[in-house]
Amino acid sequence: MVVFCERFLKDSRGATSIEYGLIAALISVVVLAAVQLLVPAIAGAFGQAETQLRAVAQ
Repeated sequence: MVVFCERFLKDSRGATSIEYGLIAALISVVVLAAVQLLVPAIAGAFGQAETQLRAVAQ
């Protein structure tokens, strides 16, 4: 049992996939934060475009 535990603690083969998973999670959080910050600006731009198009259509 001690040998198994020592091998388990020294084995780093799964570490790379865990690191990639953490990087992917971090990128996801950054993308979600950026989208939440940009939504009001994008909505405002589309709102202005809608207003101008409605004015032209009348």
